[in-house]
Amino acid sequence: MSPITHFLAGWALAHTAELNPRERMLVSVAGVIPDLDGFGIVVDLATRGATDWWGKFHHELGHNLGFCLLVTVVFACLAKRKGMTALLVFLSFHLHLLCDLAGARGPDGDQWPIPYLAPFSATPRMIWSGQWALNAWPNMLITAVLIALAVRWAWQRGYSPLEMVSARADAVFVETLRRRFPAGEGK
Repeated sequence: MSPITHFLAGWALAHTAELNPRERMLVSVAGVIPDLDGFGIVVDLATRGATDWWGKFHHELGHNLGFCLLVTVVFACLAKRKGMTALLVFLSFHLHLLCDLAGARGPDGDQWPIPYLAPFSATPRMIWSGQWALNAWPNMLITAVLIALAVRWAWQRGYSPLEMVSARADAVFVETLRRRFPAGEGK
């Protein structure tokens, strides 16, 4: 799935508990952080194909239990509610892996097996034969639903994913939503 979908899935998961803005950010980032191993594509583009870091390392370095445990410990240390944040970070990371198993097939039909137990073991390498393509309708539908949820929660709760970037931009967004869709309309 796309990084946007992974991020929004993490954001949705962050709403299952009472978290402060930093903790919501940590859970949301945990939903997308496995894709750090995809940044090799920048090197590949810069070297005009002389390297294949993206092909070699995407779904290898970040999509595994070892990286998940590292992220969980580091992010828990940055949180006030350490236990709850650690649990949700761990789940958000695994939600990313589950989403990739379901819908990350490339346009050429290529699939990336996930070396789940790395770096502790090279096996098993998880893959699902029914995996749909990145641009398949289920991925688009899931993304649309997650966007709708984020907008609804922003209207209801008074904050959106924009809070991670700018408190002012977030306040303007929420205020605009609430002015456009005042409470009581449509009831």
